[in-house]
Amino acid sequence: MCGIAGFISLDQSPLGNGEKALECMGELLAHRGPDGKGQWMDDAGRVGLAHRRLAIIDLSPAGAQPMEGRDGTIITLNGEIYNYLELQEELKGAWEFSSDSDTETVLAAYDAFGDQCLDHLRGMFSFALWDHRRNRLFCARDRFGIKPFYYAVVDRVLYFASEAKALLPFLPEIDTDASAMGEYLTFNFVIGENTLFKGIKQLLPGHALAVEGDEVRTWRYWDVNYEVDWDHGEDWFQERLRHLLDDSIRVHLRSDVPVGAYLSGGIDSSLMSILAARHDSGNREAFHGRFLEYPGYDESNYAEMATNATGGNLNVIDITHEDFEENLRKVIYHLDYPVAGPGSFPQFMVSKLAAEKVKVVLGGQGGDEIFGGYARYLLAYFEQCISAAIDGTYKDGNFVVTIESIVPNLGLLREYKPMMREFWREGLFGDLEERYFRLVDRSSDMESEIDWGELDKERVFESFREIFLNRANVRKGAYFDHMTHFDFKTLLPALLQVEDRMSMAHGLESRVPLLDHALVECIATASAEVKFSGGNMKHLIKKAYEGELPEGIVNRRDKMGFPVPLKEWLGNELKGLVEDVFEGMKQRNRPFINADEVLANFQSAGRFSRKVWSLMSLEIWHQTFHDRAAYFRSLIK
Repeated sequence: MCGIAGFISLDQSPLGNGEKALECMGELLAHRGPDGKGQWMDDAGRVGLAHRRLAIIDLSPAGAQPMEGRDGTIITLNGEIYNYLELQEELKGAWEFSSDSDTETVLAAYDAFGDQCLDHLRGMFSFALWDHRRNRLFCARDRFGIKPFYYAVVDRVLYFASEAKALLPFLPEIDTDASAMGEYLTFNFVIGENTLFKGIKQLLPGHALAVEGDEVRTWRYWDVNYEVDWDHGEDWFQERLRHLLDDSIRVHLRSDVPVGAYLSGGIDSSLMSILAARHDSGNREAFHGRFLEYPGYDESNYAEMATNATGGNLNVIDITHEDFEENLRKVIYHLDYPVAGPGSFPQFMVSKLAAEKVKVVLGGQGGDEIFGGYARYLLAYFEQCISAAIDGTYKDGNFVVTIESIVPNLGLLREYKPMMREFWREGLFGDLEERYFRLVDRSSDMESEIDWGELDKERVFESFREIFLNRANVRKGAYFDHMTHFDFKTLLPALLQVEDRMSMAHGLESRVPLLDHALVECIATASAEVKFSGGNMKHLIKKAYEGELPEGIVNRRDKMGFPVPLKEWLGNELKGLVEDVFEGMKQRNRPFINADEVLANFQSAGRFSRKVWSLMSLEIWHQTFHDRAAYFRSLIK
C-alpha cells in the first residue's frame, strides 16, 4: 500500500518543472507512505513517476519504487498482488527476480503477457508503468476499485495520483463539476468517471488507461456477470464459498509485518477475524470503536463475541463528540470528497487506533453487496416471489414458488414500513428502475435547499438507469441482481474510497478478502433463491458458516453498520458547530446551494438527518479545498 503519482507530456515536449511537480505530488501523498519516497524522470523530461512507500512485503531497499525492470520498463504501484508467489514461480524461467517484492512481479507479468497481465493479477492495485520500448504509459486499477487512481489533463500534460488533492496544484482553478454534484446530492456519492473537482477524473474500477503519443485511451478489462447457474443448488454454492473464501483469507494474510482486523460486530468483519485466526494464530489483534455517550450505539458486546471465538485481543476506542469536532475537517481532507455516510468518522478513529499496533488490517467490506445485506433487497425478493407465485413458477420454471411458501416471512417487512411504502408507492410490478431510484435517492427532502435547475436531475436518473439496466451484466427481469449490480458498481467503490482514505490517513493498509474476484464471480451466478432463501438477508454466507460464527452475531437483528450518534450530537452538543458551518455556506454563496434554506431548515428541525450530514460535509469540503486554492497553486511555484 503506497501513494503513486506522475505525469506524461502529450505533445512530446519536456515538462520544465517536472522534478518540482513530482516532489509536490509526493508531499501531498506523504501520509500514504511514511517508510520511504522515490521519483524518476526520463532523460527527455517528458515522463515522471513518484512513489511514497508503506513497506509491507519485502521491507528491504530492493522493494523500493519507482522500480526498474528490463528493456526500459519502470513502475510505480499502490496495493498488493496477493498471488505474487505463484506468479514468480510461473515466470521465473523468463524473468530473473532481484527482489521478493510483489511489485517486481507486475513488471515480469507485463514482460510476459503485455496488457493481458491484468488477467493474471489477483489483488488490489493501481499502477503506472512506463514502457520505453513502445514509448507508452500503461496504467490500471483493480477490478473493484479498492485502490484509487485519479488523473487530469492540463496544458497537454496528463497528471495522475492516488488522491485527487495531489492534482489540485496543476488545475487552472478549483471548481465544482455540475454533473458530479448532481450525482453526489442524489446518492451521497458520484457514480461515473467525473469527480466533484472539475477537470479531475477517476479511472473506473476494472479499467486500464494507456497514453501513446498524444492519445489517452481507457477501456474495461474486467466485469462481473450475473448469469445464473441453474445447475447447482445451495449446498454446492456453500461448499464453493467456503473453499474460495478460505483461499482468499490465506493469500490476504501474506505480509512481512503484523496483520490485525477491523471488528464491527457484524457478520462480515467477524467472519474475517475468525477465519484469519484459524490460518495464523499470531495475527489476533482486533480493533473496534464504540460510542458510550448515548444508549443504543455500543456494539462492543458483539465484537467481544467474535474475539472470544478467536482467542484474540480486542482493542477498543471510546469515541466522543469532542473527537468528532476535533477530527471532522481531517476526515474530509483525507477523503478528498464528501462521500457516503458518517461511518467515515468512526473508521478514521479506529484506523488511528489500529495503526498503533499493526500496519495491515482485514475488513469485511463487500459482504452486503455480494450476499444481499441491504433491507431494500428484501422488498424486491418478496415482490419477485409474489409475481412468481401468481404465475405458478419462479424464474423460467426452475423453481416453484407458492403463496404459502412466502407467507411465513412476510412479517419481516414490518421492520421496514417506510421503505416499503416508498417502494410500493405506485403499486406492485411497475418499472423496477424507477422504484429503486426512489429508494436510493437521498435528495427527496432537499427540494428547497438545492437549485436543481442547474444540476439536471433527469441526467442523473438516466446515468443511474444506464448502469441499473445494463443487459450485458444482468438478465432481464432479475430484480435482485439488478439491485446488487448497481450497488456493486457505484455504492461499493464509494465505500472502498472511505476504506482506503481513512486507513491510509494513518499509514495503515486495509485489505478486503471478500473482494477476491474468483469468489465474486462465483457468487454472482447464484440465484436469488440461493442468496435469499426464505427471504433471509445474507442467507448464503450465514448458512455456510453457521457452525463457526457465534450464534448471537448470526441471528442479531439490530446491526446498524458503524452507528454514530449524530442525531443526538447535532441536536445538542454539536448544534453550534453545524450552525457555524451552514453560516459559512451562506456567507460564501456556494453554487447550486440555497444556503438560507439550509440554515433555516436545520434550525427549525433541530435534529440530525442524512441531509444534514451530506450538506455539512459538502460545505467543509468547499472550505478545505476551494477556499484554499491559492495555497495549492503555491505548492508548484
